[in-house]
Order: sequence, then structure tokens, then C-alpha cells
Amino acid sequence: MNAHIQAEGENNVIYTVHYMYTGSEESGGTTYSDTNIGTQSYTYVAGEPFVPYEDTEAFEAIVIGWLEDSLDVPAMQANIAANIQSQITPVNEDLYFTWQNPTPPVPPVEEDEEE
Repeated sequence: MNAHIQAEGENNVIYTVHYMYTGSEESGGTTYSDTNIGTQSYTYVAGEPFVPYEDTEAFEAIVIGWLEDSLDVPAMQANIAANIQSQITPVNEDLYFTWQNPTPPVPPVEEDEEE
């Protein structure tokens, strides 16, 4: 999180929250996952309810609530689920020309010298 040291008469006023939203699914003994990473900005206005920063799980729950109120969580979940399904059942592949992805050279085989 990014915070103003002091703003609008309050200390540690959070203005940006960095988040990572991850989903996973197991299929065929393999776990597939996808993550949405982003930031969400907030503006504190003097007189609005203010929750002082604390390094606690309770405050973390408050910040998660802010994010859930600000972000389109169902759309993020749908996007992550679709990306995971694309990993499980790919519909696209990457193709290269041989000179773009060359095969590593085979090392020479050393022959035993006869004495």
C-alpha cells in the first residue's frame, strides 16, 4: 500500500492498494492457476469516516473490503477461470521458425585414444 504520511489531518492515509487475485484448479493431477495483479486508488476526504492503519489481520480485512467494493470481482473471477481453462485445454499454440528457436548443438563425442 502507498500512504500519505499526513493528509487531511490524519496520519498514514492510504491512497493506493496493490493487489493480487489468484485462482487455481486441479485437473489430471496438475494444478493450473492464473493471477490478476493491479492497483486501486483511493482518496480520503476530511470528515469522512477514517480507519487508521494498523499492521493487523483486522485492518487487512478492511482493505480487502475496500477492494471488493471497488473492483468487479465477478469479472476478475470469470477471467481467471477462462484463463485456467485455456491452460487445461489449449486452443492456441506458439509456432517458431527454426532460426528463431534453434535446437542446441550436440556436443562432439570424444573417442578413446589407443595407446
